Amino acid sequence: MSPGRFVRRWSALWCALLLLSAGAGPASAAGGAPDDRPVVDTDRGPVRGSAHGAHRTFEGIPYAAPPTGPLRWRLPQPAARWTGVRDAGAPGARCVQLPAVGPGGPSGSEDCLYLNVTAPSPGGSGRPVMVWFHGGGFVNGAGDPYRAERLAVQGSAVVVTVNYRLGIFGLFGHPALGGAPDFAIADQQAALRWVRSNAARFGGDPSNVTLFGESAGGLGICAHLTSPASAGLFGRAVLQSGSCSTTMPPRSLLPTLGRYEPFVPERRTVAAGVTTAAGLGCDRPGPGAALACLRGKDAAVLATPELMQRFSLVSYGDGNRVLPEEPRRALEAGRFHRVPVVEGINLDEMRIFLAQSLVAFPIADAGAYRARVERSFGAEAVAAVEAQYPATAYPTPALAFAAVLSDASFICPALRDGRAMARYAPVYAYRFSDRDAPDFTGLPEVPGFPYGASHGLELPYLFTMDAALTGPQRALSERMTADWTAFARTGRPPAWPRFDAPGPVLSLAPGPGGIHTVNGPAEHHCALWDARWP
Repeated sequence: MSPGRFVRRWSALWCALLLLSAGAGPASAAGGAPDDRPVVDTDRGPVRGSAHGAHRTFEGIPYAAPPTGPLRWRLPQPAARWTGVRDAGAPGARCVQLPAVGPGGPSGSEDCLYLNVTAPSPGGSGRPVMVWFHGGGFVNGAGDPYRAERLAVQGSAVVVTVNYRLGIFGLFGHPALGGAPDFAIADQQAALRWVRSNAARFGGDPSNVTLFGESAGGLGICAHLTSPASAGLFGRAVLQSGSCSTTMPPRSLLPTLGRYEPFVPERRTVAAGVTTAAGLGCDRPGPGAALACLRGKDAAVLATPELMQRFSLVSYGDGNRVLPEEPRRALEAGRFHRVPVVEGINLDEMRIFLAQSLVAFPIADAGAYRARVERSFGAEAVAAVEAQYPATAYPTPALAFAAVLSDASFICPALRDGRAMARYAPVYAYRFSDRDAPDFTGLPEVPGFPYGASHGLELPYLFTMDAALTGPQRALSERMTADWTAFARTGRPPAWPRFDAPGPVLSLAPGPGGIHTVNGPAEHHCALWDARWP
């Protein structure tokens, strides 16, 4: 595989759960009212969903106006009202994106600001509302692959899954925009305002809203925790493998890759926007001329691998309406919405990413392992890292390096954020530890390098996905579903320890004794990473 092709493949995988097969197209108006097509009257007009026995679904509901034409790179505007009953029996279009893996051009539509509601049957009222933000590194993904019937039926929750703008359409910046307005996060805020206005119509309690999301979805929730514009829109949060401090050291997967940080100064994004406009022939003088030129470009011209990745980072800075401050620093200073939080990690986060590079860049022996540590962390760190992660303690040197990257990039940053928030609000922490979790991604595993409990592999334990669970895994799924929905209902998952010093983390794995408390910072050598890689 060429380095360029691998960069594109890895970038799409980074922070992403690889998606299921593509969903259906946008909703359309419809008539008729069979008994299995329940109708709910939203604040923009009535929608007809589908009944599935113990639960109901309403898909493809617009929560904002299509951000097309002159509304491209504008904050989300209210959806138009409609007359008659709108069909909500199929998902709306996914936002413009490239394939998560492999070749292919862009798919989806700019007309994509739709959400999906799953609610128990029959109606009822006052149920907790759970709003799901999908992963995908801010370049892939959609709400509809996440089928939430278990959360709705077993947990008696109303679950909302959301599309939001991606890549250059969602995180572009330019001086003519006044900066980098973080349209993707603003879309999520618009969806939360929709929830506040409409949750009760689906049996939910608009005053009891929990955000939950994985990977980029967790990063989005980090933004909401620290965004003044998200105040009052939610009361609890679950971050799964995506914390405010998530990072990745340079050259960890490829010799040419720099350090990854998902939150960047706004000026950096604006400078990239100026460069992009010039490259597209839109560096025109006069107020609004550059933006008018860019808005005139076809979506396929903008949705290239280079541009989608260039604008996949969330911007912060003075004057930024969404994020005036770097989120991790806001947490450290106590400047965040002090709601109950669950901070989640997976035991083998980085294995799925590292596996994609091992053919081209193998870690065959202890010398190659030492060289990789040195390239990513510096020569002065090698002895300390090898002392905590000796290659001989792992089945292969590659699995040793995966453990290093998992702890340094995901696990210890998340636990560090948990400690910061625990000074001001209730925090609970879990570690998904099922090393036999089914791989539903479709990616081939490298011999001798199992994915284990890798990034995203907890999702079939919460959502109905294309993954077969064993009996003990189904029992774990039931426990996780119960705990997630109990947290949504009360703000406390039952029998979980509060996360504080020394850092108790609930380890989640199937089988007898699989659920138990561990000292997360100690098991993952966080003293080393907090000191050397803050």
